[in-house]
Amino acid sequence: MKFFIDTANLNEIREANDLGVLDGVTTNPSLMAKEGITGESNIKKHYVDICNIVDGDVSAEVIATDVAGMIKEGTELAALHENIVVKIPMIKDGIKAIKHFSNEGIRTNCTLIFSPGQALLAAKAGATYISPFLGRLDDVSTDGLNLIHEIRTIYDNYMFDTEILAASVRHPMHIIDCAKIGADVMTGPLSAIMALANHPLTDIGLQKFLADYAKGNK
Repeated sequence: MKFFIDTANLNEIREANDLGVLDGVTTNPSLMAKEGITGESNIKKHYVDICNIVDGDVSAEVIATDVAGMIKEGTELAALHENIVVKIPMIKDGIKAIKHFSNEGIRTNCTLIFSPGQALLAAKAGATYISPFLGRLDDVSTDGLNLIHEIRTIYDNYMFDTEILAASVRHPMHIIDCAKIGADVMTGPLSAIMALANHPLTDIGLQKFLADYAKGNK
């Protein structure tokens, strides 16, 4: 399972990368705005800055919603760095853009997936990744993990190469459950990744080991 971090914060990306387990980064306009990154030139520079930190795929999202605009923006984004994956929304024109990029050898991440049918269309169009948003489904009393399971079944049935990138991950159990189901990638906040390392019995055990060592070396 690949670990991506969902942020535009360079310090968080560096911290996750320093763990030695980070495989990539996902971002979106909201995350850019949260870091105060605005304006086309500043946003593009920030993507390059991220790519210079992480040796892995970095999803860069288009703003246009028409096929011509998405192709223009996506082509420019892909030219910024070899690690860039063009992030395209799951809409009709988005499917057309994904097919175009697939034919051109440009990698894509189809985002805002909320149904198996959407995931199937994206895979048929040649998306490199699809991003089902399990946390947002949970927010509306729908089983987001079940969506991951359904997509996994469909992709395995037909041997699609498209990777399932579980997005809107909120906490460590989301990560564990996605790993059990067979998601290829998860993307979430630094807090969820770091929480995987924590367990109270580990803390208690370490304290005891250190206390016993101290007693024996007085």
